[in-house]
Amino acid sequence: MKHVKAATVLPEELILEIQQYIQGETIYIPKLEKVREKWGSRSGERQRIDERNEAIREAFQNGEKISRLADDYFLSVETIKKIVYTKT
Repeated sequence: MKHVKAATVLPEELILEIQQYIQGETIYIPKLEKVREKWGSRSGERQRIDERNEAIREAFQNGEKISRLADDYFLSVETIKKIVYTKT
């Protein structure tokens, strides 16, 4: 999260209005929901995890035991259960 000086991006009238509520503090203004990117979408990590989970589901459907999948993927048994028993 980068910091931006309010005076460089906001009109003076808006700054004066905001100062009615807060002065000399840092505030966070979130992105609009439609602009926000989902976690991992930029780095590709979300896609990598989705592909890993699909491979785990396929292995489970082909008879692989949950404990073995947990060992192979370095995940807990509970995490493997969530992956294989959750509908996508």
